[in-house]
Amino acid sequence: MKSSAIFKIDMPILRSAFIALSRNVTLRKFSERSSLGHRMSSRFVAGMTLDEVIHAAEELHKSDIASTLDSLGENVTTPEEARRSADIYHRLLDAIQTRPDMNANVSIKLTQMGMDLDPGLAQEIVAGLVQHGVGANTFVRVDMEGSEYTQATIDMVRGLHAIPGNRGHVGIVIQAYLYRSEEDIRTLTNDGIRIRLCKGAYKEAANLAFPEKKDVDANFVKLAQQLLTSGIYHGIATHDEHMIAATKKFVRDRNIDPKSFEFQMLYGIRRDLQKSLVREGFNMRIYVPFGTEWYPYFMRRLAERPANALFIARNLLKQ
Repeated sequence: MKSSAIFKIDMPILRSAFIALSRNVTLRKFSERSSLGHRMSSRFVAGMTLDEVIHAAEELHKSDIASTLDSLGENVTTPEEARRSADIYHRLLDAIQTRPDMNANVSIKLTQMGMDLDPGLAQEIVAGLVQHGVGANTFVRVDMEGSEYTQATIDMVRGLHAIPGNRGHVGIVIQAYLYRSEEDIRTLTNDGIRIRLCKGAYKEAANLAFPEKKDVDANFVKLAQQLLTSGIYHGIATHDEHMIAATKKFVRDRNIDPKSFEFQMLYGIRRDLQKSLVREGFNMRIYVPFGTEWYPYFMRRLAERPANALFIARNLLKQ
């Protein structure tokens, strides 16, 4: 009993530690260049190359699971770096357009597209990707980063979605731990914009976000119900079985078509649950990250669920 209680008390400390480590430049450089780092990240990252992530998407499609492809990277430091990041996505969109054996879309981050350097540059790059997504008959999701980017992200997505021809081809992510999210969802759904709802994985101040997990969970359920009754195809992104059960109950009680939305999960996490939901008749989409700049993403996954660190350590010892 004592060790269990200590473990529970230490969870917030571990989460904060992993988030702090995600910003450690020295450890990031070492990890991303080391073979041990690549072995550690392989559970949650589909590979380092375009071919590897395409293969992962094709394998998921064989199990009737769709995918969202994400080229890892954020906070670029030059316009050239931002355009190189965008070029990877253009190549992904070309692959999606020409391969019938993958059901995929893409997810991008504004800081990866140069938002910190020049919002106009980011706007230009993202607009070009959305236009390509329209031509490829797929969908571009603009991911949500820390709260300092929330309003700018919403403004950009709303502006792009309003351009004739773009409707239904660009969407956004909303984080349930932010107090503002209920009103943001109301605004976005009024525009007809597709939303991916997640809990949130950044360290936020108590005046911006719910500090307690139980409050985040309660808000997630509330916002999910808001989305499910909007008449728009949204993504409910969670591995939490309580959140999934609450969603399934709401859908049954309201006689909502289970194909009118999708559950979303992360690559490498709860594969058993992914397949179970597909067997039950629900749509499932997996967020599939790839690339050499995997370290911040990897550490945030450990922050969300520190028990993953123990799982990875056990698997490394087996090899």
